[in-house]
Amino acid sequence: MAMTKEIPTQRVEVTFVGRPPARQVARASGVTDVGVDGSRLHCLVHGSFQPLLEAMRGYEVISFTSIPTPEGGGLMEEE
Repeated sequence: MAMTKEIPTQRVEVTFVGRPPARQVARASGVTDVGVDGSRLHCLVHGSFQPLLEAMRGYEVISFTSIPTPEGGGLMEEE
């Protein structure tokens, strides 16, 4: 029995108090497709959330939403 663990990909939306740290987040490992709409930042996170969390350190977060995406929903498959 072989197990394949896909790298989870999540669509993330974070609302901040004030301006989001878009540049820091865009430089974080595994983070792509960063966009900002007012105090909201959205992006894709491939794998661990740790680089994203470190990029947001020191910024006040009001809400954080994460939704698995079809291309890497984080499922573990057994064969």
